Amino acid sequence: MTSSLSTQSTSLAKGRGVTAVLGPTNTGKTHLAIERMLAHEVGVIGLPLRLLAREVYDKVVARAGAEQVALITGEEKIKPPGARFYVCTVEAMPRELEADFVAVDEIQLAADGERGHVFTNRMFHARGLSETLLLGSATMRDAIRELLPGANLVSRPRLSKLSYAGDKKITRLPRRSAIVAFSANDVYAIAELVRRQRGGAAVVLGALSPRTRNAQVALYQNGDVDFLVATDAIGMGLNLDLDHVAFAGLRKFDGHSHRNLTPSEVGQIAGRAGRHMNDGTFGVTGKVEPLESELVERLEDHAFDQVGVLQWRSRSLDMASLEALKESLREAPNHPRLTRSRMVDDVIALENVTQEADICAMAAAPAAVGLLWEMCQIPDYRKVSPNSHADLVATLYRFVMSDEGKIPEDWFANQVAQSDRTDGDIDTLSNRLAQIRTWTFVSHRPQWLHDPEHWQRRTRAIEDTLSDALHERLAQRFVDRRTSVLMRRLRDKEEMMAEISDDGQILVENHYVGRLDGFCFTPDASSDGIDGKAARHAAVQVLGTELANRTAALVAAPDETIALDPHGRIVWQGSGIARLERGETALKPRIHLFVDEHLSPPDRERIAARLDAWLAAHLDAKLKPLIALSEAQDLTGLARGLAFRLTETLGVLRRDTAAEEIRSLDQADRGQLRKYGVRFGAFNLYFPALLKPAAAELLLLLWALHDGDAHGLNVDGLPERPQQGLTSVAADKAIPEPYWRAAGFHVAGSRAVRIDMLERLSDLIRARITWRPTENAEDAPPTGATGDGGFRAVPDLMSMVGCSGEEFASILRSLGFRLERRKRETANGTAEPVETAKAETAETETPKTGTAETETPEPVLAATAESPSPESASEEAASTEPAAGPAKAAEPEFDEIWRPGKRKDPHRARQGGRASKERKDGAGHAKRPPHQSEAKSGKPQGKRKGKGRGPAKPHHGKGKGQGQRQDHRPKREPMKPEHSPFAALKDLRDSLTRERPEQS
Repeated sequence: MTSSLSTQSTSLAKGRGVTAVLGPTNTGKTHLAIERMLAHEVGVIGLPLRLLAREVYDKVVARAGAEQVALITGEEKIKPPGARFYVCTVEAMPRELEADFVAVDEIQLAADGERGHVFTNRMFHARGLSETLLLGSATMRDAIRELLPGANLVSRPRLSKLSYAGDKKITRLPRRSAIVAFSANDVYAIAELVRRQRGGAAVVLGALSPRTRNAQVALYQNGDVDFLVATDAIGMGLNLDLDHVAFAGLRKFDGHSHRNLTPSEVGQIAGRAGRHMNDGTFGVTGKVEPLESELVERLEDHAFDQVGVLQWRSRSLDMASLEALKESLREAPNHPRLTRSRMVDDVIALENVTQEADICAMAAAPAAVGLLWEMCQIPDYRKVSPNSHADLVATLYRFVMSDEGKIPEDWFANQVAQSDRTDGDIDTLSNRLAQIRTWTFVSHRPQWLHDPEHWQRRTRAIEDTLSDALHERLAQRFVDRRTSVLMRRLRDKEEMMAEISDDGQILVENHYVGRLDGFCFTPDASSDGIDGKAARHAAVQVLGTELANRTAALVAAPDETIALDPHGRIVWQGSGIARLERGETALKPRIHLFVDEHLSPPDRERIAARLDAWLAAHLDAKLKPLIALSEAQDLTGLARGLAFRLTETLGVLRRDTAAEEIRSLDQADRGQLRKYGVRFGAFNLYFPALLKPAAAELLLLLWALHDGDAHGLNVDGLPERPQQGLTSVAADKAIPEPYWRAAGFHVAGSRAVRIDMLERLSDLIRARITWRPTENAEDAPPTGATGDGGFRAVPDLMSMVGCSGEEFASILRSLGFRLERRKRETANGTAEPVETAKAETAETETPKTGTAETETPEPVLAATAESPSPESASEEAASTEPAAGPAKAAEPEFDEIWRPGKRKDPHRARQGGRASKERKDGAGHAKRPPHQSEAKSGKPQGKRKGKGRGPAKPHHGKGKGQGQRQDHRPKREPMKPEHSPFAALKDLRDSLTRERPEQS
């Protein structure tokens, strides 16, 4: 390779023998250069990236053999003794070699602000003895025509069509797509999203080591992933099998400022879509606005503005002194197509390092200046800061300029050892790679180290190890390998081994893809997006057969193997296969199957028919009396109507809601209902057989399905039914009454009492209030019976409902009983006056159940309609009860007696409850209305005329006449006990008792 031409020459000889092959991407320019080089004895090709250089090197080695091919980059040198073909980065192209063929790829980079001056230099001075090729974009046509007038310009058309595909979400991008962003953070974020949604992505950034980038590209090229997320590094000659390029950004930081991409830069990247004869597309994604139509037209037609000026730096640098070097670097070109290269990394490093006096003192001779300039060209892989890079250059320069003349082994070994670790995350490994790449570059300068070959091997091994670790970290973070394997095999239509374990796990190629639960396939929830689809596609070949087998097994399964859980789910072999839903009636719920699309329609119908038959048999077994009643055809008249209502209320009908119908039933109708198991209780019509736990739980579930929503309850949030064996529980006010009725309980006061136990309690109370003393001494009274129509709350009664105290009292009050409290008899045998509990003095309405017919024992209150008055009852009880012994005057003892409430007078009910409207005086007593004559005259009345009435009682109003009457009225002395009418009645009763035996 000769270098005799000067950039200042304008003769036609500059371009003689040069062929510029120009065109858009995918025109086969690089392939042409390889073919032409192999046709010569010795050839050199310069490429823009170490990664691309390695790719071309592998291709040439495959054609010519490794012993004939050399690879020369800034960080890697493979130079066999008999090498004929040299694959290099543009900066590393050997200047002293005389080659028959020379090619420079991506020549349009001569306009790049960072590296453009190197490409411009090669364009002017890199020449082959027989052939020289300049490969690049058609935008270089005018510049080459002017700067190399004798060059032969060849245009090559694109091999495939490139078209605009518009805006697409990342989740909807086609396979074999590249997503381009312009920062590492954006690349990582997009790759994370692609992994979750599409299975994974390879990552390519300019900061990655070539080995890591090669591994990531191979991950994509091999089909392990279908997406590539990259920076604009893919636009630099990387040949990938891309079908689509999506821009996630159109602005980049060029080292100095953020700017929009030029149309030619967009075209260079977009042109990577569509390789060889395959058409490609490009578009935008994410938050990028759709491209303007003018830009789209230019990209599709590859019509871009010509390059204006090329970056240039003087080739003849003056090393006489530092100032002479700086002056030669500031030299300006004399052609309008050329511009002096701006301050780039090596010039900035020179300016910073020469600010130190000791460095300037060392760089006094031309050789020292040349060494300093060579060290300033160490790439700044670390990208910490210009000053930090300058400090590194100064340190190395001082070592080499010392008496030893080399970098100390111990110091260099310590720097290399700091990078020899593979722990940490992606950023940590990337930083270590940047460090070791610096030392790899230094190790290839043999004059700087004592044993450069050792350090070349050492740094290369560490770089490879770190590169592999970084690739593994990237794959772990951005690739779901399980999905990748499944997707590749599905794409290639390879047969995959799939199996289902006994517990329903589905394994495809030993990868867990999901579980078959009953008749539903659930993909593995540990991955999202495309993984679910891949798993379904991979498992579908075994699902069809397995589902058909399970359908046959269910159809043949006995009813005992199918169960219904408390939440309405139908369970078979431990898996939910359906659930009950609201149907036309409570006894006819619908069945919703748990199946997915993999079950064939005929099998779905077979499962539905089987479960319908099972549900009918299950309801008939658990609720046989109710089902029989709902299907009864022999009922007529009122019996048929009551049967319908019982069916609607799931076997429990409150008696007070159907009192008229029940009263109108004749014995024949009652017999018809009894035949089906209906019992006429004092408070409910019900089926005793349906109060068993299994039947009651099923009835509660059916009620929740059909009517629960109307009461704010659903199957999943249904309160638990009281445990078996409990006869009553506290009635939670938040739970609606229909819930308790469906559960087989009757709400009475603060308790919910089991229906059958409430009826038994009613029977026991009826026996006590109807009992009267007889002459037969052996006829023992029921415990708690008073003999006068009352009873006491004794343990026998309370144990029936499992509660006592105020809770039991609330039950009795709700059933229509009132409480009387009487003082126990004194020592002299006389009874104290009766006190009736305040809460019970008001007349209470007898429940309607008290008037029901008595085909079963009469309700409690109906049996006591003719009970004695409280006064006579008190006297009778006082004479029959034994003396309770002397009571303390300060603390009298009371006897609590429960009695049926008085029937409400219909006439008084029509008067609107006059007593409840009376006003009360300050003492809390009801104030009686004044007599009509008193109301007119304002004067008190004397004795009222009327048969059987005693003297009129004084009124306690504020009238003047009343006050005078009370002042003149004589005070009455208290009546002695032996003169009271009660004492006379007692004597009369005793005399009658004595006479009865004589008469008998």
